[in-house]
Amino acid sequence: MAADLSVLQDNLAKLLEGKVVSLENRLGELTMVIRAADLLPVMTRLRDDADLRFEQMMDLCGVDYSVYGSDVSEGGAYFKSDFVPVVYPYRFAVVYHLLSITHNMRLRVRVFAEDDSLPVLDSVADIWSSANWYEREAFDLYGIIFTGHPDLRRILTDYGFVGNPFRKDFPLSGHVEMRYDPEQKRVIYQPVTIEPREVTPRIIREEHYGRN
Repeated sequence: MAADLSVLQDNLAKLLEGKVVSLENRLGELTMVIRAADLLPVMTRLRDDADLRFEQMMDLCGVDYSVYGSDVSEGGAYFKSDFVPVVYPYRFAVVYHLLSITHNMRLRVRVFAEDDSLPVLDSVADIWSSANWYEREAFDLYGIIFTGHPDLRRILTDYGFVGNPFRKDFPLSGHVEMRYDPEQKRVIYQPVTIEPREVTPRIIREEHYGRN
C-alpha cells in the first residue's frame, strides 16, 4: 500500500503541477492541499484522468481551525507535524475524501476558504452528486457557502436557527432554547436559561485501592 501511495503521489505531482499547495504521505494516508481557485478543475481532473479515476466522493466535511492545537495565531492555525509546525492563514476549510474504484486508492483533499468573515467555495455537486447533502451540512454547521449548489439550505438545524453550531466560537448551550407552552399551545423559543459552567469530575479513592 505504501508503494501504491508513492505512485499516486508522483502521479498527482506530475498531473497537477502548479496546482498542488502541499502533498503529504503520512500514516498510510495521502493528503493534498489545493487553492480555492483551482477547486473545480482539479476535482474534475481527479475524477476523469485515466491515471487517477476518483469516481466517488465518499465524504465531505467542514472544519474550523481557529483554535486547532495548543498554539493559535491570529486568523490562522498551527498544524503540528513531527518536525516543523506549518501555519495556514485561513480559518475554515473543506475536506474531501475520494475513492478510486478503478485503482483501489483513496485520497484526502483539503481546500481553505480564503475569507474568514464569509467563507465561500465552489460546489462540487456537478462533479459528484453525493456532495449535495454534504455541502448543505457544511453550510448549516459551519456557515460555508458553496456557489453553484442547486439547493443550498439548512439540513440538520431548524429553519429559524441562528448561527452555525460547529463553529468554535458558538456557545455550547446555544443562544435559545425551545419548549412547549401549554397556555399558547405551541412550541416557543426563548433565551437560554441554563448557566454555562465547567464540571470537573472529582475521583476519590481509598489509599490502598487496587493493591493486594
